[in-house]
This record gives sequence, structure tokens and C-alpha cells, in this order.
Amino acid sequence: MLVPGAPGPASTAHFVLRTALAFALTWLNPFFAVYACVGYFDAVHLLPRRLSHPGLLVVAVTMAGSQSGGLPPASPVQWLVFGGLFALNACLVVGFSHLAVKDAEKAAERAATIAELGRANRRLEQALAENAALQAQLLLQAREAGVADERRRLAAEIHDTIAQGLTGVVTQLQAASAAPDRDRAETHLRRAADLARHSLGEARRSVRNLSPVALEHDALPDALRKTVEEWAERTGVDTRFTVTGTEAPLHDEVAATLLRIAQEALSNTARHSGAARAGVTLSYMGDEITLDVRDDGRGFDPLARPERGGDGGGFGLDGMRARAERLTGTVTVETAPGEGTAVSARVPLATP
Repeated sequence: MLVPGAPGPASTAHFVLRTALAFALTWLNPFFAVYACVGYFDAVHLLPRRLSHPGLLVVAVTMAGSQSGGLPPASPVQWLVFGGLFALNACLVVGFSHLAVKDAEKAAERAATIAELGRANRRLEQALAENAALQAQLLLQAREAGVADERRRLAAEIHDTIAQGLTGVVTQLQAASAAPDRDRAETHLRRAADLARHSLGEARRSVRNLSPVALEHDALPDALRKTVEEWAERTGVDTRFTVTGTEAPLHDEVAATLLRIAQEALSNTARHSGAARAGVTLSYMGDEITLDVRDDGRGFDPLARPERGGDGGGFGLDGMRARAERLTGTVTVETAPGEGTAVSARVPLATP
């Protein structure tokens, strides 16, 4: 079979026989050049590349002989005309064959490019499918992480509000039951009622993720000052509150986080330290803000402190660290048995 674009011995023999027949017929009658001109159109397809130009030149000889009046030329003038026509035919067919080869090469390149684009599109579709699956997985993980974070937040809020409030209520009720006179007992009962109402308000705001009650009308320094004063009056611990640096407005989340950490640290001091003196310092330090809560109590071994849920306040320390970490901050605790405790929280000074 003669397959265009795949020349072989059979196609070469076919072209040679047909061209020889066309030459012989044209020698007999120039009219048969109509048959010979077919060689112009399929020489590139039937002959190997190295033989295509010689084959075209042979066809050009046949065509020039027909156009000059027949073969062989009968006079010098006819030979001259034959030479000119042969040169013209040779230039035309070689030029056109060269253009045809270039067009074929470009077509092959376009076909290869289209095939590569098809493969690239398939790879892109596969990558998009993988990305869609990955995105769905990430969304699921983000949703699960959000649920877990919200659970931790609510657990910390409940611990910082209801648990601390109930502890204070229990303490005041115990003090009322042990009071030597009715007036002292009524004072403790009033404090217990105030703590219960305050804790109820805090619980409601925590569930709605609002700011603490203390920050509803006051900035963080004033809220901390009032918190420290109320805590000192309730516990009888000599406590000082200090603000250093230039005060700056804070983002609500930063203020709420530092207030909660201070409340938890003071609660731990009241429950576990047996301290006689305590100090709370709020420091504005350029691009960060630091809260320090110190006491001269009995201290503890941080490596041997009770686990979460125990009576030693381990949940509180973990909760303070978790709150600070949500703001890319840190909480450090310096303590030792008999040497008091210092809690330091550092968070970036994010402004509203």
C-alpha cells in the first residue's frame, strides 16, 4: 500500500515507473505531460526525503520538454527555450516542495503541541480534583478544630466564671457560718449574694462570647484595679496594683484575655498560696503588653503540680496558657516550694 508520509521501496518503485511512463509518453506526444505533472503533487509523499528533489527535477524535465514543443528539442532555439523552462519549473517545484515540507513540519509541531496541551489539561483536571478533595478535607479539619477550640473556650470560661464564683460563694458562706456575731455573718452573706449575681452575669456573657462584666464600662487598667481591690477586700491579702509604660487602647480580645488571666492567677493565690502580700503589674512595652501577678505564698513544685481537674488548680494554669496562645502570646510561671509564685503573661499589643 502507498501510505502518504511513509515512503518505502514500493512507493519509490511506483513513482519511478509512473515517471518513466510519463516521460516516454510525453516524448511521443507532448499532450501526455498532463499525466506527468501528477509527479509534482506526490513526489514528497512517495519518495524518501533524499530522493524527493531529484524526482521533482525529473518531472520538471518532462514538463519543460512538453512546454518547449516536445522532446527532444529540434533546434538550438528550442534547446534554449527548454533550458529556461526547465530552470523555471525546477525553481518552482523545489520552492513549493520546500514550503510544503515546512508546512508539514509546522503541522506536526501543532499536532504535538495540541497533544501536549491535551495531556496538560488532563493533568490539570486531575490536580483540580485532588485540590478539591484536599480543600474538602481541610474544611472538615478546620470545622473540627473550630468546634474543639469553642469547647476549650467554653470550658475555660466556665472555669473562670462559674467555678471561681461558686468558690467565692462557698468561702463567704463558710465564713458566715463561722462568724461570731450576726452583723459579720450578714456581711459575708451579702458578699456571697453579690458574687453569685456577678458570676451569673459572667456566665451569660461567656456563653454569648461577650467581654467580661468588668470591661463593659472600663478600660483594662481600671478594670484590673477594681478587680484587684475587690479581691483584696474579699481575701484580706495586702495587694498592690501598678501600671507602667504609656497606656494604649487594646483590642477587646486582648483586654479580656489579660483580665481572665489576672482573675485566674488571683484565684489560685487565694485558694492555694496562703500569701500575705501580692502584687499585680500591667506593663505597656512597645509592641507587647505584659501582666505580672506575684505573691509571697508557699509556692509549689511546677513539675509535680496536680493534673487538670484536680484540686490544685492545674486546669487554671493550662487555661491561662491556652488563652495567651490564642493571641500568639505566652504565659510563664516561676515558683518553688516556700518561695512564692510569679505568673507572667505576654501578648502582642494589638490595638483596635
